[in-house]
Amino acid sequence: MIHLHFTHRNTSLIEREKGLHSFSSLSKRPGVLLQTCNRLEFYEGEGEIPVDTIRHLFRVVSGLESHLIGEIAIQGQVKNAYIEASGKFPLSKSLHQLFQTALFVGKRVRTSSGISKGAVSHSQAATEIIAQSGLPLKNSIISLIGIHKLNQDIIRFLTSKGAETIFLANKTYDKAKEIGDAMNCKVMRLDQLKEMLQFTDILISATAAPHLIVKYDDFPQDKQMLIIDLAFPRDVDERIGNLPGVNLFNLESVEAFVQQNIDTRHSRIEQAEQIIEEEIQKFTLKQQQDATRLFTIG
Repeated sequence: MIHLHFTHRNTSLIEREKGLHSFSSLSKRPGVLLQTCNRLEFYEGEGEIPVDTIRHLFRVVSGLESHLIGEIAIQGQVKNAYIEASGKFPLSKSLHQLFQTALFVGKRVRTSSGISKGAVSHSQAATEIIAQSGLPLKNSIISLIGIHKLNQDIIRFLTSKGAETIFLANKTYDKAKEIGDAMNCKVMRLDQLKEMLQFTDILISATAAPHLIVKYDDFPQDKQMLIIDLAFPRDVDERIGNLPGVNLFNLESVEAFVQQNIDTRHSRIEQAEQIIEEEIQKFTLKQQQDATRLFTIG
């Protein structure tokens, strides 16, 4: 069994880029080629699989070898790589068993250890904070200020969780209109901000402006609102957070929320590793039993 791997742990980005061509040529051989932003790996061969290879793949699919511990995307990436290889080549029985078991192990690790729970990006944290607030997304009016990938990710998250009424404002109206039309959001000009604040229940602001966008004197009186300010420097006047009915999270408090989730993930590594070692023992025992059965038949 051959296992080659260039990852963020043993190579630099430049080295992985240089190795991409040689790994791409392996796609013509009957094996599984796994390519992500942080890794280039190739599995090929038949017969007994070394324990180090089993352990490595089990850890990869469980998110323990990822730059961001517990990340979920790798499970689907491994599955897609295996399915693609299975469709192109007659893979060995050993490879089928290895990848099918690895996918099972990855699912078990996440279910039992909870290592993938908790937001670990600003966009995920924003939506998790909103979810924990108890505000009903379906009935809430949500307004976002700023057009960029961060806010677009937040819109996708909110829409997937049931949000129906989302307003979008930006310094450049045409840009906001383009994104708003594509993402089914209502669009307002930034000079209509005072009007927008009157009906907003949840406000998310993330601009590159060097000055305050949401000013204390412009904020409506006796208004209940959850505000998430993801900008640096801050978009929202900090005094607004002291108003009754207003719950303001700035970049620092959002990042503390993210760090808490990351710390929780790290505390669950030991449990995840125990599960992996259990599954390695089961896998190697089955390999030995299969080898003994073949020897007996022969």
